[in-house]
Amino acid sequence: MRERGLFIGGKNELTLNQTSQNLFSSEKHFFLGSMGSRRGYEHFSYRDQQFKGSRTELEKLLQKSCTLYIGNLSFYTTDLQIYELFSKCGDVKRVIVGLDRFKKTPCGFCFVEYYTREDAENAMRYVNGTKLDDRIIRTDWDAGFVEGRQYGRGRTGGQVRDEYRTDYDVGRGGYGKIVQQKMGSTEALTEM
Repeated sequence: MRERGLFIGGKNELTLNQTSQNLFSSEKHFFLGSMGSRRGYEHFSYRDQQFKGSRTELEKLLQKSCTLYIGNLSFYTTDLQIYELFSKCGDVKRVIVGLDRFKKTPCGFCFVEYYTREDAENAMRYVNGTKLDDRIIRTDWDAGFVEGRQYGRGRTGGQVRDEYRTDYDVGRGGYGKIVQQKMGSTEALTEM
């Protein structure tokens, strides 16, 4: 199983321990392991917070899944573009574009379902790390699409990763949404 992870670097051991306790103290986070490094770097693996089963159940589903999670998409990439790219690896059953929970506009991810595991494996092998709309996309195994997962989980409606982003990314709507809100309130104060 390919695990998703978080790397924290450039910290001393005490800061690392405090950071990991703050990030992962909630019951919503579940540790899958650690590299155990104490040289200022630490790796944390985690699972999808919305999955309702055990780690074993998740692993079994991932091992036979025909569904991929696709991340780092431009907000302007269409389902047709996604379909065209992924159909080069096999017969695509459907593409589910991730949507902002409030605006119902694309928010940079999707799910691609194949009819066979072999076709999904080909996509993992050949499409992961390639460019689509001038963005390097990433693919990951998904346990299977469930209605409702197409919506962003961030508190502003999009993806959590776009909430606090401070860099300007034209393909993902400019600055992060919370940064945009703060900039908007600052502009309103200066106009008074």
